Amino acid sequence: MGDEPDLKALRALTIVAEENSLSAAGARLGVSQQAVSLRIRGLERQLRLRLLVRSARGSRLTPAGELIVGWATTLLAAVDEFSDATASLRSDHAKRMRIAASLTLAEHLLPDWIARWRDAVGDAGPVAQLTAANSSAVVEAVREGAADLGFIEAPTLPTDLGSAVVAHDTIEVVVRRGHRWARRARVSLRELSATGLVLREAGSGTRQALEDALAEAGHPLAAEPAAVASTTLGVRSAVMGGVGPGALSSLAVSEDVRAGRLVRVPVEGLRISRPLTALWSGKAPYRAVREFLESVPREA
Repeated sequence: MGDEPDLKALRALTIVAEENSLSAAGARLGVSQQAVSLRIRGLERQLRLRLLVRSARGSRLTPAGELIVGWATTLLAAVDEFSDATASLRSDHAKRMRIAASLTLAEHLLPDWIARWRDAVGDAGPVAQLTAANSSAVVEAVREGAADLGFIEAPTLPTDLGSAVVAHDTIEVVVRRGHRWARRARVSLRELSATGLVLREAGSGTRQALEDALAEAGHPLAAEPAAVASTTLGVRSAVMGGVGPGALSSLAVSEDVRAGRLVRVPVEGLRISRPLTALWSGKAPYRAVREFLESVPREA
């Protein structure tokens, strides 16, 4: 394949053909007559064809030049369409902020954070589009460019993305009222690991934090789950329905504990505190992402 033609030179040639003048073409392009002439001479050298005849009465195309201009018109129209499309894409990108967050964050923290950010940027700022998913899916969304900003609960962070810890929360073991553990002062790590629990799906930051903490304490989960749910609400409902004890974020169970629907169960030697982390692509967040993070209250 030969060298690709210089698009600026092709555009200059087509405008010279329209104006029949190097100086008039330069005026339209915002460059000097000499610059237009140099571009066309470079194109002639590249194509090894004479494209333009210059004279005191003006400039006219050679037969080869007329063919090149005909072909270039279609090419330049496609280039203009491409430029318009990318400009529209940038404009659309500037009008929205795509946020992906793990379920706990999406349900309990992001609504307030988005409201704070909108207050800061005003109605002219981007519109937030929030998608809830587990932590693994959030990481992939940011990595693949499907999200501008992500928030995860997982303790292990991707090394190829920018990140900042914005808050912390804890994982609580909870049971329904009337469960035998509800009357216990505490349960042991051994008993917890041997009990079938209601858990989130694999890839959830909540489940990963629990599994990592138990393994580090020397009592990895040994029992099969009593149930697996893909949402925080699903785990809460299963626990309140008596399926078994569950492990959830303190953010997700605080209201149910206050209302007496769930009971916190202290586990001897176990306290799980985990970071809530913002993710973005690249070394530094771009302006809208940075402004969003600046509006998030520290240690929310």
